[in-house]
Amino acid sequence: MTPFLQYMAFLTLIWHLKPTGAYPQFGLDLVGNRTRRDVHCRPDLEYLNGNICCLYCPAGTHKISPCTRAGEKGKCEECEDGTYTEHANGLQLCLKCTQCRSDQEVVRPCTPTQDTACQCKLGRFCAPDQACEVCKTCSRCEEDEEMERSCTSTSNTECKKIQTNTASTSAKASVIVPLVLIAAVVIGGMIIAVCTRRHCKATDTRRNVPDGLKAGLHYSRNCPTKEKSNGETPGQSCSNLILSRQLEDKQFPKLVPVNGEESLRKCFEYFEEIDFYYHKRFFRHLGIMDNVIKSKDHLLYDDKIHELLNIWMEKEGKEATLNDLLKALLDLNQRRTAETVKENAVLNGHYFCDNER
Repeated sequence: MTPFLQYMAFLTLIWHLKPTGAYPQFGLDLVGNRTRRDVHCRPDLEYLNGNICCLYCPAGTHKISPCTRAGEKGKCEECEDGTYTEHANGLQLCLKCTQCRSDQEVVRPCTPTQDTACQCKLGRFCAPDQACEVCKTCSRCEEDEEMERSCTSTSNTECKKIQTNTASTSAKASVIVPLVLIAAVVIGGMIIAVCTRRHCKATDTRRNVPDGLKAGLHYSRNCPTKEKSNGETPGQSCSNLILSRQLEDKQFPKLVPVNGEESLRKCFEYFEEIDFYYHKRFFRHLGIMDNVIKSKDHLLYDDKIHELLNIWMEKEGKEATLNDLLKALLDLNQRRTAETVKENAVLNGHYFCDNER
């Protein structure tokens, strides 16, 4: 056989040979690795643990150890107090509950399946489209404005200018002013005539007063000397004093709480409007010692007011009333603040006036 024929026979033999198990099958391992990498768990139902999918722990619990077989749930444990998970999860620890700030109040307490819900306290607000690092104090309408929408925990007070008819007002004023002046002259003349007549007959009048009215005259004699020096008779001075006090009582009627002690505590935030330079005098007037007041100086001003009012309330016990706080403001000539506190207390339904029952 020639060399050419031998070469052709060798090629034919190689062509007819078949692969056996001795040859390595590299492709199978590669396919297996690719299969493990392509494991996909069901969203919101499972999490990946190595090469298998484990079911999530239910809301209110967290994972202690994963599952050992696909499609099963690992070991779960309930969230401890002060922690929560709102959804099914594969977390190793529950989330910590939110703590409301001092200028907020709890709307919904934290549970194992829900976080705490907070909102700004009454009289404060925080816009939802802004970062709420601190609640802002609600605005007040000016004297020439009226409230269009009251303040809420998420929106400030909205005011609008009071619409007045200038022409009509001017016309009324041109008629009313002369009439008032004429009435003042007539009434003034009558008062002078009556006072002169009473002054001339004061001695005879006292002699002829029945015994039942002598107590009234005795009260008149005890009226302050400052009022008698104004040229009025003692009886007139006392009448004016009584009338003045009655007017003050009418402007500041006795306030009655809707819900006892809770109503009083709800009104503490209104006292944040007390002038900074008067707050120490205010609490001294309530009987709080200077060292106690000074011990709260490290707090924010609003928090300091709340703390000192709580101390006062504990000291007074069941005798503590909003009327006492308003009287203290009036004694310090802080009438505007007292009126604001009273209006807020009634407007927000914590108190009502005694004469409205």
